[in-house]
Amino acid sequence: MKEVRDKARELMKGYCRVCSVCDGRACAGEVPGMGGLGSGASFKENIAALAGHKLRMRLIHGASEPDTRTTVLGLDLDIPVLAAPIGGVSFNMGGKIEEIDYITAKLEACAQEGIVGCTGDGVPAFIHEAGFAAIEKVGGRGIPFIKPWEDAEFDAKLDKAAATGATVFGMDIDAAGLVTLAKMGRPVSPKTPQKLAEIVEKVPGRFVLKGVMTVEDARLALEAGADAIVVSNHGGRVLDHAQGSASVLAEIAASVGGRMTVLADGGVRSGADVLKMLALGADAVMIGRPFSVAVMGGLKDGAAQYIRQIKSELVSAMVLTGCASVADAGPGILARA
Repeated sequence: MKEVRDKARELMKGYCRVCSVCDGRACAGEVPGMGGLGSGASFKENIAALAGHKLRMRLIHGASEPDTRTTVLGLDLDIPVLAAPIGGVSFNMGGKIEEIDYITAKLEACAQEGIVGCTGDGVPAFIHEAGFAAIEKVGGRGIPFIKPWEDAEFDAKLDKAAATGATVFGMDIDAAGLVTLAKMGRPVSPKTPQKLAEIVEKVPGRFVLKGVMTVEDARLALEAGADAIVVSNHGGRVLDHAQGSASVLAEIAASVGGRMTVLADGGVRSGADVLKMLALGADAVMIGRPFSVAVMGGLKDGAAQYIRQIKSELVSAMVLTGCASVADAGPGILARA
């Protein structure tokens, strides 16, 4: 991974420093780019909120070979991890690799290692077109995310997404405030509960709503018919001074858990972080920036190596907290504040 990160640092120069600790401090305000919006407070808060939860170490048990497998939204996962939908290589990552090569490498690595990758959306059109082509190439084993456009554009992209063979579809409603899209003259918008229900009704599969940070929105998503939510502040890229995902996850999961799938992202950097998110109520976890670095630095092999690293770290953390399976990762493995 050191070689992969060194190569990524070279290719992403001016867009991402590939810091030893990816915490948003060095890249505050660098949007476009890989930084957090404004002061970078939301990006940094994701890291701080997750770091604030500590794991309880236990070694008198029989969980020596943990089972990391799970099933989410009908998708079998070797570990409870999905590669988050990050695109826009040209304006976020330096453009030294073509969008199609980037997203194809990411999805192929995910499929090879037994997890699932998500694709992004945006302007120009080749971002979503490359994503759809990559999903089709891996036999539909990917989740296409479409931004909250107005009806005609959303419907057209949904039809194209359905043609890839995908069975799960997402909307990153947290993109409603993206500066990059507004600058390109293509603003996106929030959705009323009624409009969200109409969107869910159109989806030819299971529907994931990304960007839920309150109990109110989680319940509205459930009422609208969403199959899953992603507790996410869009990597700190849309609202400065927002709460960190890990600080609101437990409350949100408690309010809708068991009735819909709960995913989470924001600041996840290691297998131990994955375990913390599961303990806070997530069914699976999305990882964003580290996947982009791994792909930029090593394409498919780089991403595959990163997935194997996360799995190794997760297994170790599960052994050291007494978790024989993913289902054992409950609040009891976390220390009380």
